[in-house]
Amino acid sequence: MTPPSVPFDAWILAAVDPVLIAVAVLLGWKADQAAKIFIAAIAALVASILVGWLVTSIGLPWPAPVGRDYPTLLNVRAIAALVWAGAAFGARRLKRV
Repeated sequence: MTPPSVPFDAWILAAVDPVLIAVAVLLGWKADQAAKIFIAAIAALVASILVGWLVTSIGLPWPAPVGRDYPTLLNVRAIAALVWAGAAFGARRLKRV
């Protein structure tokens, strides 16, 4: 049995989910310790999945839909949330210098 194939554009859309970016950047910017980046990433991941699931279940179009018929790509979303939160944390530290 072969694993299902997911197109590359679905991976990109999962990584640039608007809710994921907004929450990760906001919380990453407000983080005062590097360890809080992981908490920001987890919060962004959960918020992204919940909003995507709600919007998809209503029937509205969403760039990265979450549902039974769509790939969730949790690993891509988690890594993207960590990258976005880390970038915001780094930008905030550079701004302070």
